[in-house]
Amino acid sequence: MVDAVSTNQAANRINAGGTMMASNFETFLALLTAQLKNQDPLSPVDSNQFTAQLTQMAGVEQQLLTNDLLTSLLAAQQTGGLGEASTYIGKEATAAWSAVKFEDGKATWSYELAEDAKEAKLQVVDSSGKVVWTGNAPDLKNGIHDFSWDGKTTGGGQVPEGGVYTLKIVAKDAAAETVESQVLVRGVVTGVEMYDGQPYLTIKNSILPLSSVISLNQPKPDSDNDDAPVTPAAAA
Repeated sequence: MVDAVSTNQAANRINAGGTMMASNFETFLALLTAQLKNQDPLSPVDSNQFTAQLTQMAGVEQQLLTNDLLTSLLAAQQTGGLGEASTYIGKEATAAWSAVKFEDGKATWSYELAEDAKEAKLQVVDSSGKVVWTGNAPDLKNGIHDFSWDGKTTGGGQVPEGGVYTLKIVAKDAAAETVESQVLVRGVVTGVEMYDGQPYLTIKNSILPLSSVISLNQPKPDSDNDDAPVTPAAAA
């Protein structure tokens, strides 16, 4: 899939180039007309030179038509991106994404460990980059695990509804070597939106780019029911 941001940039360049070319085309016609009107009857424009000028004019006109066609194709491609993303609705998606909105008293993520870990520290970070909660991961086994944060800060406070928070994880094995890990967002896709020409999916309390999705499956019969991941109170 062509990157939507690159597509927008290409469209802008084409439009800018087309505007300049159209201006040059009009200037070329005006100069050619003035040349024909003011030529010396005793020394008219050389026929070969005149033919070359007409050929250049036809080439510029053809380029303008090509630019219009490319702009139409790029617009159709962006519309197709939304149509492709809409096929994700109702399916179970897993995305490599960590930004989640705190709503209804919780923010929920998943995390994946490449192998068993001896310890794994979790951090919840607010939109300003401040760490508001730190604790131990609830499960250290290899695989994917769910984690839900109730909004309680390490200092005992409570964050307000509506804020966006990210989860970070650092895992170590018995030899104190780093265990590869990543934060995920999992759930049923419930909506699709376009931002700056790029399709975004709505999964639970997160809006994430389509490009972040790493797996897609048909939902399980009970996927509409909320999971019951371990809360920070039990994890710490």
